[in-house]
Amino acid sequence: MTQPEQHGTTDSITDVRGLRVGHARVAGDKALSGTTVVLAPVGGVVAAVDVRGGGPGTRETDALDPRNVVRRIDAVVLTGGSAYGLDSAAGVMAWLEERHRGVRVGPDPSHVVPVVPAACVFDLGRGGDFTARPDASTGRAAVEAADASGDHARVETGAVGAGTGAVVGGLRGGVGTASTVLESGITVGALVVVNAVGSAVDPATGALYGSYYDGGRPSFPGAAVHEAAVRRLAAAREAAAPPPLNTTLAVVATDAALTRAQAQKVAGTAHDGIARALRPVHLMNDGDTVFALATGARELPEGPGPLALNEVLAAGADLVTRAIVRAVLAAPGGRRGPGGDFPSYSELYGTRSETYSR
Repeated sequence: MTQPEQHGTTDSITDVRGLRVGHARVAGDKALSGTTVVLAPVGGVVAAVDVRGGGPGTRETDALDPRNVVRRIDAVVLTGGSAYGLDSAAGVMAWLEERHRGVRVGPDPSHVVPVVPAACVFDLGRGGDFTARPDASTGRAAVEAADASGDHARVETGAVGAGTGAVVGGLRGGVGTASTVLESGITVGALVVVNAVGSAVDPATGALYGSYYDGGRPSFPGAAVHEAAVRRLAAAREAAAPPPLNTTLAVVATDAALTRAQAQKVAGTAHDGIARALRPVHLMNDGDTVFALATGARELPEGPGPLALNEVLAAGADLVTRAIVRAVLAAPGGRRGPGGDFPSYSELYGTRSETYSR
């Protein structure tokens, strides 16, 4: 395993200079969904995507194929609401158009078409109202929150934005993030929305699979605690109707100057980070999708040639794993309601300080 050299200042994706993150939640007592936007700096970023799940819900991902014409994008949308929630990207498009940001298609600066790739997770009905899902107004609220956050702002994690109604293996999921500064000085960051049918927890011990890659050593929960957690989680899963559906989304970003093909490789390798932290992954009813963004502020080291990309590839996968751990640990206390019974990891096993030792 490759260990990061050091965490970024905020240990979040916003340590990649110029990137901002905003969350918005669908209003209503029975609503449990929302949208998260990763906003690029003016001028956009090189972007790519890799989809491994068999049941993805996406928008504008074909535009990111290195063979196609779009060279840079201005925002990525991660949203709840399944395919309905992809409407949230329209609100982000409108906000960008008002600022003349997008692909120029005419002589006037206002003649632009913003390309806003988006991907969704399934959280329909988690709060009890199947029709409570993100729309264009939710997307606009999220991008406005991102714009207002400022550079290097700390990113809220847990049950926020697209992770508001997230569930992972019957536990509450959510948003997580992490970053590192490599020996070369290049910064890499990751943001995830964890909403998987697979589990983040080793059934034999209660330890989080990803904790082995989180810079610490798990001190496994006691047998009695683990047995009680297994019983509670089994009861919650049995009561779930319908069974929770899924998808894990991630954005891996760097300030390195990458080609679109190199960014594509980063997106693909980052899926390894999901596979380390969740089991199983990439099934036919998953929509697992990873975006890669590159701002181009720093050149890759010249000496290793094409192999210079390796440190970014390794860091991206490690950071996705670490961000998944953080999402699970940041999930608030369990939620019981008409949409289901979803305990949190901390509710079953205690806080990180109680469960893990460095």
